[in-house]
Amino acid sequence: MHDRVVVTGIGMVTAVGNGRESTWEAVRDGRSGVRRLSGVPGLPDDSMLAATVGDPTVDEYQLRNLPLAAQAAREAIDDSQISHFAIQPARIGCAVSATMGDTPRLHALRTGEDTKESSSSWSEDWHWMPNAISSYLAEEFRLHGPRLCNSTACATGAIATLQAVRAIQDNQCDMALAGAVQTIHPLLAAGFKNMRVLANHEDPTQACRPFDANRSGFVMGEGAAMLMLERLSHAVARRAPIYAEIVGGRLCGDAHHVTDLNVESDTLSRLIQDTLKTSKLVPSDIAYINAHGTGTLQNDVMETRGIRESFGRAADSVCMSSTKAVLGHLVNAAGAVELAISILALRDGFAPPTVNLTDPDPECDLDCIPFVGRQEKFEHALKISIAFGGHLAAIALRRWSDAGDRQAEIFTRRSA
Repeated sequence: MHDRVVVTGIGMVTAVGNGRESTWEAVRDGRSGVRRLSGVPGLPDDSMLAATVGDPTVDEYQLRNLPLAAQAAREAIDDSQISHFAIQPARIGCAVSATMGDTPRLHALRTGEDTKESSSSWSEDWHWMPNAISSYLAEEFRLHGPRLCNSTACATGAIATLQAVRAIQDNQCDMALAGAVQTIHPLLAAGFKNMRVLANHEDPTQACRPFDANRSGFVMGEGAAMLMLERLSHAVARRAPIYAEIVGGRLCGDAHHVTDLNVESDTLSRLIQDTLKTSKLVPSDIAYINAHGTGTLQNDVMETRGIRESFGRAADSVCMSSTKAVLGHLVNAAGAVELAISILALRDGFAPPTVNLTDPDPECDLDCIPFVGRQEKFEHALKISIAFGGHLAAIALRRWSDAGDRQAEIFTRRSA
């Protein structure tokens, strides 16, 4: 049997908070970080809506990614208290997602517009590489275990977490930093605009409207989230703080279309069923779902149908919300940030709201927690991520009950 994996540290930086607790407070209160950007060079729209961290300068896209990722990583590492213990660096992994590299710089290197010598440019400006942030964090924080990196669009952060879980269960490491970072990139912004999936509204804070009949799309967001994952026996031995247990997760692919979603939702239904099965859970065990919930016409209907098909009658009892109207759509980092939010929801027994849900779409007929969050102690939560390219991921979480869970784990180890 695989050793259980728990979360012992969380770090976040978003448009609504400069850390874990400030972000969580804003999400709980439904305070949107979406605003109108004007005069930012490189963006396809001079009045684009986005939830940004500070005032972005697109030309420094990759340079802004590094400090955001490092800030979230530092908070997660400090939160896990590993600095107080002698832990071998080779037993700590790093699974941080790929993101788009410094494409303007890369173009300058290719065309010869860069005035530096080619050899020094490639070695000094290595941050154009997709794995740059994972390597940077591993070196910065002495994480010398396995380095993992994936690029799977909006499911990237969730998949990075599952990669880290597998590395721990395979005994490649005892701990792993897992997460993702995203800042506004001109190529992404232009692509989304051309696809007509970006929302607009006179009031920026009301533009993104997940599950609402008047929804028109999402707004891009910036930020980072990092989780410190750890083998349960290792965490118990050092008396580490524990947030939650990752009890299972699954990935699957939908071959329907590169960008369009299959609203029949057969693949999503199968993904959810497989996730619950591997987690040894039944639908009625799940009390809260953190949806992908982009606010696009296809996503919200497809997600609702997939949950209804997989949950059966239990779908009428589960509550679900999307936090993208507050945080924006963080693309690569969406799964990581929203997974962190789900863990904090378990910790505090509070399901965050779906803001701007004034006129629910009849086809999105689940309990989507409009406007005001719900105080409710629940044991299990489910995080769903749906990405362009057909990448789907789901992760099941269990709330940590400190005294009872620790005693059970200690008993299990002594009996083994």
